[in-house]
Amino acid sequence: MVSATTAALALLTGFLTGAVFRFLNVPIPAPPNAAGVLGIVGIYLGYVVLDHFDAGIDLLSYF
Repeated sequence: MVSATTAALALLTGFLTGAVFRFLNVPIPAPPNAAGVLGIVGIYLGYVVLDHFDAGIDLLSYF
C-alpha cells in the first residue's frame, strides 16, 4: 500500500507538472477530459484486481 506522504507527493508533482504545461501552453500528455481519466483509472483497477487474484499468463515466456 502507498503511504499518504507518497500519494500526496505524487499528487503535488502531477499538479505542478500540469501547471508548467499550461503555463508554457504545451498540450498535456494525458486525456483532456474526465472520461479519458476514468479510462486510465479503469485500466489500473483491472490490473490491480487481476493481480490480487493472481490471474494471468506470462506472454514473454513464449518468446
